[in-house]
Amino acid sequence: MQFNYKDYSVVVTGGTRGIGKAITEAFLKSGAKVTAIFAGNEEAATSLKKEWEGYPLETVKLDVSNYTDVEAFFDKFDKENNSLEVLVNSAGIRKDGVVGMMPKDDWDRVIDVNLTGTFNMSKLALMKMLQNKFGRIISVTSPSGKMGFPGQANYAASKAGQVAFTKSLAKEAARRTITANCVSPGFIDTDLIADLPDEMKKAYKSQVPLKRFGKVEEIASAVMFLASREAAYITGTVLEVTGGL
Repeated sequence: MQFNYKDYSVVVTGGTRGIGKAITEAFLKSGAKVTAIFAGNEEAATSLKKEWEGYPLETVKLDVSNYTDVEAFFDKFDKENNSLEVLVNSAGIRKDGVVGMMPKDDWDRVIDVNLTGTFNMSKLALMKMLQNKFGRIISVTSPSGKMGFPGQANYAASKAGQVAFTKSLAKEAARRTITANCVSPGFIDTDLIADLPDEMKKAYKSQVPLKRFGKVEEIASAVMFLASREAAYITGTVLEVTGGL
């Protein structure tokens, strides 16, 4: 499929690194105006801005878990943009540890960013999308939310919550022709898994029928499809891009 997102405004959280960066770049290539949100890595944001100089790209530092800050972001966005067609919730963090030893702060922070951040961004994006009775909300979740992985109870809970949230949102927004879906990447070659021990990475790769980790571009392609007008009858679902995991 050839995607044409000319005249689209797109917001991508976690949009300057890893999967989020690939999604940002895919939309830019397809003609969209993109606001890429990042949490704190100024260097990555500056580098992305330089790579795409001349394209309609804005990078914004924002803690998606902070409702007041998200509200301020959308107040400014609303004044500067006539519409919002696509929100991609790609911001996500991991703070691994077995439940018995997990600090409460690690539990709270992962839930706050991954799940509450999805709520904050989706709620306020929805208000903007309702103006034109059209929109696509896509959240990047994980097989961890369905399968569970040792040492990732907080991450798994946040990702399972994203799926449940999306299914409810899809039912609420459908009458306004706004869809809500998830893309669930398997093991993708990004910084998120780069810090895993080599033995663990080898073990994870052995579980994948295709015997390799995925590429960020493969996730971006799935997001681009769900954001398209051709995907208008798909809502409340999870598209797994896992190599058969």
